[in-house]
Amino acid sequence: MTEYYDPDTYPKEWNYLQTGTIIDQYMIERELAHGGFSSVYLARQLSDQTQVAIKEYLPRKLAHRTWNNLVVANNEESQSFFMRGRALFFEEAKVLSTLKHPNIVEVTNFFKANDTVYMVMTYDYGVTMDKILSTKMLPVTEQFLVSVFSSLLAGLAHIHQHKLIHLDIKPSNVLVRPGNDALLLDFGAIQSYPISHTSKQSKVLTKGFSPIEQHDLNAQLGPWTDLYAVGASMRACLDCKTPIASPDRAKLDTLVPAAKAFKRKFPEYLLNAIDWAMALQPQQRPQSVEQLQRALEGN
Repeated sequence: MTEYYDPDTYPKEWNYLQTGTIIDQYMIERELAHGGFSSVYLARQLSDQTQVAIKEYLPRKLAHRTWNNLVVANNEESQSFFMRGRALFFEEAKVLSTLKHPNIVEVTNFFKANDTVYMVMTYDYGVTMDKILSTKMLPVTEQFLVSVFSSLLAGLAHIHQHKLIHLDIKPSNVLVRPGNDALLLDFGAIQSYPISHTSKQSKVLTKGFSPIEQHDLNAQLGPWTDLYAVGASMRACLDCKTPIASPDRAKLDTLVPAAKAFKRKFPEYLLNAIDWAMALQPQQRPQSVEQLQRALEGN
């Protein structure tokens, strides 16, 4: 008989680690965020009291936390998916620990505990771009856009130099720090490129930010794929809403070019760069970060 876990029968506080919990060499202070696959906590390193962010693998559709903090699959059917995801999460941590750049979140440690895996990252102060846009806490000016996205592209160039693509760039994954300095977050969809035909590419999609080729499991992905998401994130700053999804644009493209919609508010070079990055067909976009960087410099 298959054991089944009903999440409604467990206390809600079991969904996350409690304040004061000691795990490895860290003490949990509070939960920062959670999504469908993980939770992020603010914690302190016991040895020197340095604050860090700890990301825990906990896919809520596949697994749950028991009373003694173990993370276990909900049922037998979920077990293999849970274990595969756990292995991929650990591999993500290993890859990220090798990427050192001021505009990429830095992984300082990763370990296994509670039958799951954890990723330790530096804790940076800032506000995610989606919150800036939803609360209008900062004005979206030419200077804001160029500063934030130039620094974001610097980090993205470092990723691409390692033959990796992020595949999930969007405002909620961009932390804006003082001085409009961007920090790229959440590398759960990261993949090497070119992707071999023997390895099935993951289908991580975000409506409005994932380009048309990302919806096709047989399409070739590359730097141009990330650059569409960068362009869409810039466009979201102008519209203060999510852009039209690329599959909808492929059927009937009703997206008014930024160069036309905002010609009285922003300089032409900036709007042209956004439109170029958001070209529907991959070959019509910038093919490298450097090309888009030059466009943002007005070249």
